[in-house]
Amino acid sequence: MRVLSCKFLGRVVNSALPRQIISLRSLSKTSAAMVKVGDSLPAVDLFEDSPANKINTGDLVNGKKVIIFGVPGAFTPGCSKTHLPGYVSSADELKSKQGVDEIVCVSVNDPFVMSAWGKEHGAAGKVRLLADPAGGFTKALDVTIDLPPLGGVRSKRYSLVVENGKVTELNVEPDGTGLSCSLANNIGKK
Repeated sequence: MRVLSCKFLGRVVNSALPRQIISLRSLSKTSAAMVKVGDSLPAVDLFEDSPANKINTGDLVNGKKVIIFGVPGAFTPGCSKTHLPGYVSSADELKSKQGVDEIVCVSVNDPFVMSAWGKEHGAAGKVRLLADPAGGFTKALDVTIDLPPLGGVRSKRYSLVVENGKVTELNVEPDGTGLSCSLANNIGKK
């Protein structure tokens, strides 16, 4: 058995791992590169309606075609007037014409806020609203944006299509918050 010693941030890290190499990337705090077409969707627990109802993203997309769109915050003007309503009104068409099994909205909010927001917009049966309270999914995709007026770290505005766990389409707003490429009417147009 080989013992590897690495100096990392001024500390010596010892590892007695046979034939394995310590990855400095795994020890660093640098985030991964932004998700891209062809990547597997990270499997992260999100929450629907309450903290007791965990939804794992890996299970959610397994064997299905799913649209996931991210928004900076529930009840914010652009999200409430344009982004979510566009997906709610286009849900039947996206499902029938593009073979989409589910449409999911994700935001760095708590599950109670997401549930109330979905009810206000008549999303039931059309768009599932999933909470990413600690931003784990948003960080795994590397689509975070710091928006202090909204509470700090939030999600950039994006949409992606996932087919059987693989990202097949990705649209991230150039400024992180705009309302152009990530809207429902742009899905499948690339």
